Amino acid sequence: MTETAPSRRTGLTQADRRESGRPESAPDGARGYGFVWRLWLVVVLFSGIVLVRSADLGIPLRDPGGQMFRSRLTKALVVLVVLALAEAVVRARGLSPGGVAGALRERWTGRRVLLVLTGLVGYFVVYVGYRNLKSWNAFNALRDDDLLRLDRSTFLGHHPAELLHRLLGESYAAGFLEAVYTSFSYLVLLSVVASLVLIPQVRRAYVFLAAATWTWILGALSYYLLPSLGPFAAAPSQFAGLRTTGIAESQAGLLVERAHFLADPSAADSFVSIGAFASLHVGFTFMVFLMARHYRLRRTSVALAIYLVAVIVATVYFGYHYVMDDVAGLLLGGLAVLLGRWTVEPPFGRRRESE
Repeated sequence: MTETAPSRRTGLTQADRRESGRPESAPDGARGYGFVWRLWLVVVLFSGIVLVRSADLGIPLRDPGGQMFRSRLTKALVVLVVLALAEAVVRARGLSPGGVAGALRERWTGRRVLLVLTGLVGYFVVYVGYRNLKSWNAFNALRDDDLLRLDRSTFLGHHPAELLHRLLGESYAAGFLEAVYTSFSYLVLLSVVASLVLIPQVRRAYVFLAAATWTWILGALSYYLLPSLGPFAAAPSQFAGLRTTGIAESQAGLLVERAHFLADPSAADSFVSIGAFASLHVGFTFMVFLMARHYRLRRTSVALAIYLVAVIVATVYFGYHYVMDDVAGLLLGGLAVLLGRWTVEPPFGRRRESE
């Protein structure tokens, strides 16, 4: 198929315009919004569970310093603007103000802006609920001893973290794996925003957003299946020889935070951020990998596969997670993608809404 000549005003071809997220021939009334209300139905139902749990415990929802909603949403919007501008420059094939402005108008219609903002708000509402459910899990009895025994029996009497320390060493590897582990927060932010910016059709981008939303929901539920803190807390002697990094300080802070919460759950600043089963580092990363495959991003998929392996190694190396946590994280990530696709494209015979 031959490509048509670019528009003088924007420098975009008709093919570019078709990929901009606004079909040329479909009138506004023909576009379906089922994928939006289905995602928000998930958000509302999950929020209801969170509110019921909050009422049962007599502890209000908390967002210390606005770090989980206001701050994260603000960062997401800033990154969105930056990526949208960069993407427009690429599609306009240069820095011509008119071309860039035209590319922005083609992609960022009022409809797309509204759908993206609506989706982001729902996503972060779920994230706040996830973090609160995770915090309240501190009241449940811990199962670390069971998970430690399972790890040891799986590796024929050895602790997997100690095996990694012998294999990789306890100095240089610690520095590298610290960078891998702490980079996760950037992966989360960039992957969610990039999907909404770079996927031309909003409905297809919502598949990623729904899968990411389900990852947090399933993660919150998994914490209640096997409440645990992780090997670094249950068997700290295994990690005594590691080179001092920011990871050790962070882990100590997590335990202090949990002790403060249990001592006074009513305190406004009491909040728990620790939970081992399942590993959301692994689960979310695997979800991103699967979504890259779904969008047929071959090179990105290869890079994410390598990164996923490094994340799995880091979680065990530093004792944040048991091996079973990582296995559960992989299953969780796969299920989140399936549920995300079903949320946007239900498998029960309904005709897909047009874009």
